[in-house]
Amino acid sequence: MMDVIIDLWRFMRVRKKFWLAPIISVLLLLGALIVFTQGSAVAPFIYTLF
Repeated sequence: MMDVIIDLWRFMRVRKKFWLAPIISVLLLLGALIVFTQGSAVAPFIYTLF
């Protein structure tokens, strides 16, 4: 897993694609939100947002 993160950082640094960092972090946060709310009572309200 760390290899993927390191390779992604190297790609962004070498190619000057730092604008990808906010997009990747938002996608990761949304994915974590969906995964962590699957079994809770809040899940129906979260899924209506999407």
